[in-house]
Amino acid sequence: MLLLLSPLLVVISLAIGVFSGRPILYCSWRVGRYGKPFQMLKFRTMVPNAERWGKTSAESDARITPLGGFLRKYKLDELPQFINVLRGDMSVVGPRPEFPEYTALYTPAERSILNVRPGITDLASIEFRNLDRVLEESRDPEGYYVAQVLPEKNRLRLEYVRSQSVLGDLKIILKTLVNLFSDRLDKQSKWS
Repeated sequence: MLLLLSPLLVVISLAIGVFSGRPILYCSWRVGRYGKPFQMLKFRTMVPNAERWGKTSAESDARITPLGGFLRKYKLDELPQFINVLRGDMSVVGPRPEFPEYTALYTPAERSILNVRPGITDLASIEFRNLDRVLEESRDPEGYYVAQVLPEKNRLRLEYVRSQSVLGDLKIILKTLVNLFSDRLDKQSKWS
């Protein structure tokens, strides 16, 4: 996949360098399988050191660069995570990895999410495709994420952990691809 995507990765890297400066990649500590921390890679879509002002972001967050908004809309910022897959930190399908401060809030039942290798896409990624837009409507995006979004994401993650299969993973990949190029799935979600 990295070889196939390499021309696009180069173009995006150059565009970020020209329009947003360095660094090109955003490296963020996330919690992986068995609770092991790892650095998840993304193309940088915000101003440098944006995490100082919170970990969640709304759609009109002033920290998002113009190019970053485009990359986020089409999920192109996620492409460097194929390097995480190559390194063994992630798989293509699996529960999206969270920040350590969010996994610290997991219930004992939710901790079983960490028994599975995290992925680039999952059911929660599809359901919450427009999370930035949802957080836009909240006065406290971080608090809303913890109180409302995280429990629902974890419900979907637990559903995946209980029923994971090759066929199920293929369906998630197909839904993800359709979701990237269609607004139809957005309208089916109460979170869009």
